[in-house]
Amino acid sequence: MKKIFFKALPFATLCLALAFTSCNPKSDKETQANVKTDSLKYSSTIDGKTVKLYTLKNKQGASVSISNYGGRVVSLLVPDKDNKLTDVVLGYDSVGAYRKKGEPFFGALIGRYGNRIGKGKFTLDGKEYQLQLNDGVNTLHGGTDGFFGKVWDAKQLDSTKLELSYVSNDGEAGYPGKLDVKVTYTLTDDNALQIDYVATTDKSTIVNLTNHAYFNLNGEGDSTILDHELTIDANAYTPVDSTLIPTGKLQPVAGTAFDFNKAKLIGKQIEDKDEQLKFGKGYDHNFVLTHHDGKTPVAVVKSTKTGIVLSVITTEPGLQFYSGNFLTGADKDGKGGKSYPHRSAFCLETQHFPDAPNHPNFASTVLKPGETYKTSTTYKFSK
Repeated sequence: MKKIFFKALPFATLCLALAFTSCNPKSDKETQANVKTDSLKYSSTIDGKTVKLYTLKNKQGASVSISNYGGRVVSLLVPDKDNKLTDVVLGYDSVGAYRKKGEPFFGALIGRYGNRIGKGKFTLDGKEYQLQLNDGVNTLHGGTDGFFGKVWDAKQLDSTKLELSYVSNDGEAGYPGKLDVKVTYTLTDDNALQIDYVATTDKSTIVNLTNHAYFNLNGEGDSTILDHELTIDANAYTPVDSTLIPTGKLQPVAGTAFDFNKAKLIGKQIEDKDEQLKFGKGYDHNFVLTHHDGKTPVAVVKSTKTGIVLSVITTEPGLQFYSGNFLTGADKDGKGGKSYPHRSAFCLETQHFPDAPNHPNFASTVLKPGETYKTSTTYKFSK
């Protein structure tokens, strides 16, 4: 894999604070009490390792909470147009809920390979590897033994920076090579959440790391994201087959429901009679980014209800836009007993392309000994 280097990025306004029982701001004393109480719900021991909730806070009082179980972004509060704090990510009230079967990767750190690999197979250096199948006949987000279910070693470097590390042994989930991974979450004083990924290996392998935060800029638990305005800087996307594996083609977005070069509502064309929308039950596709220099926003989302704006900046060549098509709202197990109904959140997963190991025309995801996998993604909020 080609080495990727990045510089510190300039960021727009982001204000984060932690509160699990309410989306409204409270006094400092009340907020501190809620943090303490809810932190206990995330304290546990799994496989002999301690699970904790970590809070990052900047000089402006903004904060974000992250669990070292799966590197999950548990809560993210930002100010709306009236300066009221709104929790904009979906999640659960306890670490136990994140461990249930079928949990949709809320806020998770994804690896070794984000997104799908067709039939869970790929060939590297003349050898075929079979991965765990956890999405019908395919492998999704690393397999059943993916990074989303691991307890990461955590080190809070200061009040604004959390470092998570994990060693994935040779053969884990079917992947070759011992992979050393380090992920750093940084909350800057100008209010941006930056996620930096670094990995090295002792044997040729494939790597594709991302974060699976589910966003609703109206506030988590709101019924829909179809009223959000979305822009994606992409002239093409990777169409999929009926099992959501890329065909290998790069399809122009012009004249299709996938053209978000100009801002439009997510719901404007989501019900169009398009085979690709039928396969994904909505949007669940990788966009080929025009610019991914780590400086220019690749996507911008705005809630007309709250005025909150999310901008995504990345060094990755692809962006998976998922419109929450498989959320059902069947269980009231979200934060504060909320249910998360159909299309009540969206994901913008920065990545290399799905199934890239099986498509030579896609950017390589191979990492070799002596190389360093290094990517960066920033989520910026403004109003």
